Amino acid sequence: MTETPATGAARPIVVGTDGSPPARQAVLFALREAQLRGVTLRAVCAYDYVPARHTGMERMAWPGTSGAYPPQQSDLVTQAVTDSVAELQRQLGGPAVEVEVRCEPGRPAQVLLEGSKDAGLLVVGTRGSSAWGRLTLGSTSTEVVHHAHLPVVVVPAGPDDPPASPA
Repeated sequence: MTETPATGAARPIVVGTDGSPPARQAVLFALREAQLRGVTLRAVCAYDYVPARHTGMERMAWPGTSGAYPPQQSDLVTQAVTDSVAELQRQLGGPAVEVEVRCEPGRPAQVLLEGSKDAGLLVVGTRGSSAWGRLTLGSTSTEVVHHAHLPVVVVPAGPDDPPASPA
């Protein structure tokens, strides 16, 4: 008799988050699902060094020739994600969910797919920033859906969420 691989029941749920309203909806969904399944939640955020208009870090200098990301960038992003997930967990109530936060530099879809290799479920939000608005998936959720090797839930933006602004 052959053994079957373990089911996704004991595997963590991975959720992509960037602090946007659609990502917050995805985190809430993932927290609820983690409570129901009794599993841990891994909140994954991809970041890149971008101009101050995106990060609010006007005075941070790029490290020139080293090519490395500023260590403060990772710390700031990790703290922001940790605070956001903790706030949403308090807002949700119910049983506490153990949360692991991973913030890594790179393209969001790539970081999410790498961070979900051992997961039972991957949850992402969608921005639908095209002309079709909420009728379409954003580029990250589309790439994740097409390349994931596990079940994916794409949580639509809530009715009160503002549409994503063009980049």
